[in-house]
Amino acid sequence: MSYVIIGKCLGERYGSCVDVCPVEAMHYGDHEGQPMMVINPDTCIDCGACLPECPIAAIVDSEDQAPDWGEYNKAAAAMWPNASTQKGGWEHRDPSEAPHNPENAKK
Repeated sequence: MSYVIIGKCLGERYGSCVDVCPVEAMHYGDHEGQPMMVINPDTCIDCGACLPECPIAAIVDSEDQAPDWGEYNKAAAAMWPNASTQKGGWEHRDPSEAPHNPENAKK
């Protein structure tokens, strides 16, 4: 089982997860016209480093918690650029910056 980025990342894409991932499992792209990140389940080693880094709690620790997003992460990671090796295609957001969607604030 790998960690999964869920829909809360849609339109947010802070990128804090990229810096802590020891195996470069994060990929970036657009879904429904909005930026987001996904985790490549074939690369993820289930270390958990990304989980506390997301300022909006858009990462869950099991594909079982969000099976549809798990499938989406796998499919998108196969098509989207790697966020660690191709950093020029996306921007980090300051984790202290409020989410674009107020419903995404960590509770």
